Amino acid sequence: MGMNRVTTGPLPLQSLPPIPSTRTLKAPLPAHNSTAGARRRNSPIPLYIACAKRSPSPSADDYHATLRALNSKGRTPRKSFGQHYMLNNEINEQLASAASVEDGDVVLEIGPGTGSLTNVLINAGAIVLAIEKDPHMATLVSERFAGTDRFQVLKEDFVKCHVRSHMLSLLGSIKSLDHSKSRYAKVVSNIPFNISTEVVKLLLPMGDIFSEVALLLQEETAVRMVESSLRTSEYRPINVFVNFYSDPEYKFKVPRTNFFPQPNVDAAVVTFKLKQPAEYPQVSSTKSFFSMVNSAFNGKRKMLRRSLQHICTSLEIEKALGNVGLPNTSRPEELTLDDFVNLHNLIVKV
Repeated sequence: MGMNRVTTGPLPLQSLPPIPSTRTLKAPLPAHNSTAGARRRNSPIPLYIACAKRSPSPSADDYHATLRALNSKGRTPRKSFGQHYMLNNEINEQLASAASVEDGDVVLEIGPGTGSLTNVLINAGAIVLAIEKDPHMATLVSERFAGTDRFQVLKEDFVKCHVRSHMLSLLGSIKSLDHSKSRYAKVVSNIPFNISTEVVKLLLPMGDIFSEVALLLQEETAVRMVESSLRTSEYRPINVFVNFYSDPEYKFKVPRTNFFPQPNVDAAVVTFKLKQPAEYPQVSSTKSFFSMVNSAFNGKRKMLRRSLQHICTSLEIEKALGNVGLPNTSRPEELTLDDFVNLHNLIVKV
């Protein structure tokens, strides 16, 4: 498949060897304990894809291995890139397990760095497409995994690249060989804390491509996205967004001592089970829906009958609130996702 290249253009259709008639199954990773598992879709990804050779597994990464890798390129972690490298290989294993990565899965990794998580994903049998902004790190991981055809790195800035185009090209090339009716990829990444919200907003609406997303985030961000409750100061538009497109779950805390350089905050692993487009709440326009939600929270201390007056009159808003079973004095932090959906469908004319 020739995936161990550094490239900047969209992925070409890959030429893969045929799938053998006798499938080889490997032992599964530890079971994923998501409470959203009951709603988990039957993944069409086969257990085994004979698309590439497996290379002998390099030793697990640790503090010394990470320093050697950085020194080999004369690099120090760059604050502008939000680079904090994982030193504990058990955390990488648990991150991959949180997404139930298994043989034959297609995985997108954002910011592979020295390749410690990449190594775990490849050893689990995944085909990994990595996107790395730092050209030196892109070269390092390309050289590290030159012996396997299960890996490709793109030297691009994730928040600016055409991830949909890259993934559709890769998934299409694999699908053409195994004749699956459909196929979904996964995202497993230790991402820079400073782009967490941007990454989530880009990935979660891609339920037509990804089945789930497992991210290592700053703990405060993780808690805010997943566990923020109604009527609290932490309840924000991002909570409505996350639940509109996914079923999120906080998995486990990762102390800051597991990183180099050590950040000033702890981290946490969060999984998002992505909804397919047909499962999204029914609104006439997602653009107008989130515009209304953002407007509502722009005047967070104001009642909705005042903050949404640019959409319709206060009397119309009060009537709509009553129709969905809410008091006419409601504020945005008091509305669930379903409340916002119902309110939008009553007051927004698209």
